[in-house]
Amino acid sequence: MDDDRPMTRWEQRTEVPLAVASLLFLSAYAVLVLAHGLSQEGRDACLAVIAVTWAAFLVDYLVLWRLSGQRLRFVPSHGLDTVVLVLPLLRPLRMVKLYDAVLRRRGEPRLPLYARVMFYASIAVLLLGFAGSLAVYQAEYQAPHATIVTFGDSVWWAASTLSTVGYGDVAPVTPKGRTIAVAMMVCGLALLGAVTGSFSSWLLQVFAREGDERPPGI
Repeated sequence: MDDDRPMTRWEQRTEVPLAVASLLFLSAYAVLVLAHGLSQEGRDACLAVIAVTWAAFLVDYLVLWRLSGQRLRFVPSHGLDTVVLVLPLLRPLRMVKLYDAVLRRRGEPRLPLYARVMFYASIAVLLLGFAGSLAVYQAEYQAPHATIVTFGDSVWWAASTLSTVGYGDVAPVTPKGRTIAVAMMVCGLALLGAVTGSFSSWLLQVFAREGDERPPGI
């Protein structure tokens, strides 16, 4: 039976608009960071998009808090919503929920749990890597003795950090950059663990099915 609670209905109605707002937020931030020759009018337009989309995220958070009836308990029980409100650059990570929303509306069967976890983790890695690259590049490229001086350096650093390889040829030197680095290391370990665990679960299911199909005595 479908969940007909007001909070669930609100989430279903706002899923797609907030996903679009997330993309607008990330796009405006990317232009602001990468377009060094941007005019003042262009910068003002990007800042306006960032402000409006963040206000939409705030309204969504407050409505969910009001509909939940949990009062202060809402904050710890909705940790991801709280984090992306404080750090809106991570808001695009919520877009992974859009996949389930589309399938629910089409009435199509969902992928198995392990496949969904790997799908979500892959999308999260791409979005987190791009957002982290932007944030680190903004913090580092003008810093004294910086090794991350181009956006390409930042993307390379983000890829090696999220994959837990960590070559060390480029690294943040500013407090802000290192704070972002710590957060990305934690996220990289969590996402890698999720993918590895799901893949291992899938292999175990395959081997178990093969064992069940094997004739007795073999």
